[in-house]
Amino acid sequence: MADVEPGTTAEDAIARLRLIRTGGIGPVTCAQLLARFGSAAAALAAVPDLARRGGGKPPVIPSRADAERELAAVARLGARHLFRGGPFYPALLAEIDTAPPALIVAGRLDLLDRPAIAMVGARNASAAAVRFARMLAHGLADAGVAVVSGLARGIDTAAHVGSIEGGTIGVVAGGADIFYPPENEALQRKIATEGLLVAEQPPGTEPRARHFPYRNRIIAGLSLGTVVIEAAPKSGSLISARFANDFGREVMAVPGSPLDPRAQGCNQLIRDGATLVQSAADVLESLGPFAARPVAETPTAYEAPASADATERDRRAVCDLLGPTAVPVDEIVRQAMLAPAIVQTVLLELELGGRLERHAGGRVSLMG
Repeated sequence: MADVEPGTTAEDAIARLRLIRTGGIGPVTCAQLLARFGSAAAALAAVPDLARRGGGKPPVIPSRADAERELAAVARLGARHLFRGGPFYPALLAEIDTAPPALIVAGRLDLLDRPAIAMVGARNASAAAVRFARMLAHGLADAGVAVVSGLARGIDTAAHVGSIEGGTIGVVAGGADIFYPPENEALQRKIATEGLLVAEQPPGTEPRARHFPYRNRIIAGLSLGTVVIEAAPKSGSLISARFANDFGREVMAVPGSPLDPRAQGCNQLIRDGATLVQSAADVLESLGPFAARPVAETPTAYEAPASADATERDRRAVCDLLGPTAVPVDEIVRQAMLAPAIVQTVLLELELGGRLERHAGGRVSLMG
């Protein structure tokens, strides 16, 4: 059995992984189940009945052997799991509602104790932007800041190269043992020993398009602020910036020529209120109030007692208010005139039954 995080027994780690890897159970649902039932084992036992109440078939729960295989695969990589609520789980990331229930990490855990800045940008970045990103990352790392990026081509690679000696955190979209892009294999291996490598997906997972927004939320969630260097409109870098803004973190951008399409996204961010950045000193100055703020304790995202059971009348009232258009959960609570705990219970049942989809900003909709 692989080493587990302090405060987590081997049995609890196995139960948590089985819960986390169950289809249809995302970060919000996982947090609700753990808070309501008190343990992963109790939540697993309750899932089939909750799904039936939600009008669907019980999801397929991974076996104990499946969880043990994942733990063993992570151990072979020289990595470990960090579970949300555990002592080593990054506190800033734990503040967001969609924080991953578990992270797989390899390298220097002490980097999670430093203030962190995300640096993202174009994969096809200009030579000047790559040079600037490398210099900016080096300056931030020298100032004791951990530089977070996504190991992509272009700006991400430059950010890691510039900060590897001072402190860098690389977040990958697939498994920690999958090298994407392939030419960054040596860099990823180096980060896993001299920096910190972070993955949400289990070993062996090839990155798919849907995984990259998940990775971007981790990059933004780990950081006090996000710096964007060259980004075309509608690029993945702007998704990271949007996450940072949604999380209440600082958004910064490096201006560029209006004649270069790669600068349009950054220039638009600045026009919309992002902080203009031209040096590491600018970044550090803009983070003053953010760096000093206290970090909240890990939220449970669900404070209802285990006795918050819903009746058939409650389920009908909530279902009648749901449709294909996403609406805020708070609005469902107001219109249903039910206790928030009851509404959350019904939504949990519907999601486990495969009938509910959760969206950004605490919104939900019925699946077609």
